[in-house]
Amino acid sequence: MSEQLKLVILDRISVKSGGVTILDDIQLTIYQNQQWAVIGSSGSGKTTLANVLAGKIFHSGTLNYYLPDTKNHCIELVEQQHHFKNLFNTSNFYYQQRFNATESEDSITVEQALEDCADNNNWIAMLHLIPLLKKPLIQLSNGENKRLQLTKALLNDPALLILDNPFTGLDAAGRNILHHVIDTITSKGIHIIIITQPDELPAGITHVAVLEKGRLQYSGKKENYTPSPANSFATGIVLDAEKLQRLNLPMENDFTVAVKMEHVSICYGDKKILSDINWEIKKSECWSLSGPNGAGKSTLLSLITADNPQAYANNIILFDKKRGSGESIWDIKKKIGFVSPELHLYFDQSASCFEVIASGLFDTIGLFRKLSEEQEAKVLLWMQLLQLDDWEHKLICQLSTGQQRMVLLARAFIKNPPLLILDEPCQGLDETQTTYFKQLINQICNEFRTTLVYVSHYPKDIPSCVNLFLRLENGKIK
Repeated sequence: MSEQLKLVILDRISVKSGGVTILDDIQLTIYQNQQWAVIGSSGSGKTTLANVLAGKIFHSGTLNYYLPDTKNHCIELVEQQHHFKNLFNTSNFYYQQRFNATESEDSITVEQALEDCADNNNWIAMLHLIPLLKKPLIQLSNGENKRLQLTKALLNDPALLILDNPFTGLDAAGRNILHHVIDTITSKGIHIIIITQPDELPAGITHVAVLEKGRLQYSGKKENYTPSPANSFATGIVLDAEKLQRLNLPMENDFTVAVKMEHVSICYGDKKILSDINWEIKKSECWSLSGPNGAGKSTLLSLITADNPQAYANNIILFDKKRGSGESIWDIKKKIGFVSPELHLYFDQSASCFEVIASGLFDTIGLFRKLSEEQEAKVLLWMQLLQLDDWEHKLICQLSTGQQRMVLLARAFIKNPPLLILDEPCQGLDETQTTYFKQLINQICNEFRTTLVYVSHYPKDIPSCVNLFLRLENGKIK
């Protein structure tokens, strides 16, 4: 039998950032015709390893590739967070711009994004992008953007494709499509290394590597890997009910109806995004908002969070007041705690964790004013509740995606607002963090009678306090 051909050798790979070890002495050999998954808890170093493999960050140790001659000698990394440029080749988009019909025209379309590498339409069709070709990138949903980034990488016909949490943000249909695509990719001789969760291991994966605190805990065949018991990746987080009770009751809580929409429709040009929406959310109700990628969920939420200028052209009541009756967007925002994958994407990565959380007191993306002693105490209290104490002075860009999401969730909670809008809040969180987070949401809604709108593609991530459901499909209530 001939010797098995090597693909990648990692020899004593280590990465440090700010004096902290992210990866510690990783030794791993990957052979040709093997397909690998890398799993581990939030902050274990998975994305850092993906960036090392893609040649994007400095490391100590040796990394050697032996790419097969049958493919292009290129390595493609599809990152967890997508990035794109506008018509002027800059990336200075802001969050609300995606809901502004005229300003969104500054963004290139899906067709333009693919024009340099679209000689073969097979991947474009397989990833269901043909109906989206004329759509501006800035108006794509989180899941639609994921499919676009994967298509662009595949059209380069790489020898190695590295996927960082590709299932994140995809609806059930999208996840099924991706599982099929991954099987097709491997059948075409492209090697895959996928960063993923233990419950999202594609059938074509042959080997698994487990990271914990930057060290390799297991590497070997998938059939020999035994998933750890639930919550074993982390030390466990216990909700401190006493600290939670120290919070004040939500301010501005004197309303009967949080949201009421009557025959609401939203169009961009000749494209109808929402059609005849009627929805009432009463004080203290807990709602699930669901629907496939591109159904209009983010646009619907933008009407509530005062981020969409078309709210003025519709019959919308927020906190018992008709939209456009003299209130400012800041009057609305101060009553809402909000987090979403898109807000995460546009957030200032140069701010410290403390500053990010504190900015939620003022509904700004960045902290531009000095805090009072009471406000500082509130920030520190929330950092303790979410066990973020050790990250107070760290820049958010120095954290893993899951850790960044925990910081942004603290930002949403900081005012203890009467209305929480949580769009895919568990994206990037590991199982332990998700379990704790759902416990915290249940406690907040029960303790303070907080009104909740909760979006998730995973029913298991929805907290038990949710008992009302709205589903969108093609911009209509299903």
